[in-house]
Amino acid sequence: MNALTQISFFIIVSSSSKYAEYLGGTATFSGLVIGIPTVFSGMALIPVMKIDQGAYTRPIHFSCATMILGHILYGLAYKANYLYLILISRCVSGLAFTNFMYSKRFCSDPRIVGVRRRTTLAGWLVVGQGIGFSVGPFIGGLLYKIGFSNSVFNGYTSPGWLMAVIWLVFWGIFAWYFQDVPRTRPNPPHTESPIQLNPPPFHPQNPVADEAGSRNPPPDFSSSLSNSITLRQWGVTVTMCWFAMTCFFTLGAWEANIPIFTAAVFDYSPFAAGNFIALGGISTFPLLFMNIYFVRRTQDRYILALGSSLGLLGLLTTLAILLADRVTFGSLFACWFLVALGFNIASTVTMSLLSKQFPGEWNGRISMMIQYSNFTGRVLGAVWGGSGLRVGMVNYVGLEIAFLGLGGIMFLTLWRELKAKTG
Repeated sequence: MNALTQISFFIIVSSSSKYAEYLGGTATFSGLVIGIPTVFSGMALIPVMKIDQGAYTRPIHFSCATMILGHILYGLAYKANYLYLILISRCVSGLAFTNFMYSKRFCSDPRIVGVRRRTTLAGWLVVGQGIGFSVGPFIGGLLYKIGFSNSVFNGYTSPGWLMAVIWLVFWGIFAWYFQDVPRTRPNPPHTESPIQLNPPPFHPQNPVADEAGSRNPPPDFSSSLSNSITLRQWGVTVTMCWFAMTCFFTLGAWEANIPIFTAAVFDYSPFAAGNFIALGGISTFPLLFMNIYFVRRTQDRYILALGSSLGLLGLLTTLAILLADRVTFGSLFACWFLVALGFNIASTVTMSLLSKQFPGEWNGRISMMIQYSNFTGRVLGAVWGGSGLRVGMVNYVGLEIAFLGLGGIMFLTLWRELKAKTG
């Protein structure tokens, strides 16, 4: 489901600028179309959590229904010749992207996942993320190139119709096969002793005090949890949320900017731009699979440092070729490869590290905090990427470096507190 949702998010990246331009929009509007779903995901997240009952069936049914409706509206915008219908369609699809949080929560749910498996499962989520931003733009660009010359199913609208059908099939499979998690964490098996000893009856020494205690309500559990969280733990939380935002801000900005920038510099079509994005994503696959093996034996803070360093190297190289006016296919591809690899690796640990440092009862809260950070990064990154040529490409890359640099300061300050179990 995570990979399918990622494909739905990115399949329009290749052709959205042309679609918006055909309907009278601009490149910045195209960036807004790419990023706007996360705004509505954030708005829907808390209401959906109020009805999920701590489980996953209801939210995923909701996601499937809204995803299908959103893709259908995206396909109808061409026939209606109405620019804002593609924006409305992405807003509706955004309600479905709440399942990003449920994917993360499922992979760190203490009822079914142990501490030493959470980063490994997060690594698999990142592989799905890589599939999304590779396969999605490629399919979108391919459908644009084929064209399908009619007013309903054509190069602009076909991504919407295709994904609506795929989600309908997935919804049926999910409804038939999915088994939800138990409402409570399973207890370890109890083994009885072969010799049963009956303890002597216990008579309370102070029945009055005992009765008074029974009348007093138990202390509020949520407030006791809040009081038990130290200032350092809050610092770790802010740091992980910042890195979650930065990773998706940078990735979202590049995915929105590449079709626009390459069209201006290399005269790329949406099909060529989609292939460029997909090639960079596919090239990271072997290393992302290696990352799954690597995270089982490495602390999360080292993985975060490695991913951030690779991403920073990609951004600095991009800045250098822009200043030297040496932008070629090879140099830009190398930068995109480093950025895609680095920030995908870094995003592996933001949720898993927090889940290892907080009680299991906090899993819902921290998954929501990380997801809101991801959403913020996605929408701001998409808009920033669409505005890259307007603000200047040096300024565009410079802001991404500044965000990462601020995260690096927090990371180094809290280095000791970021230690967590491996796996």
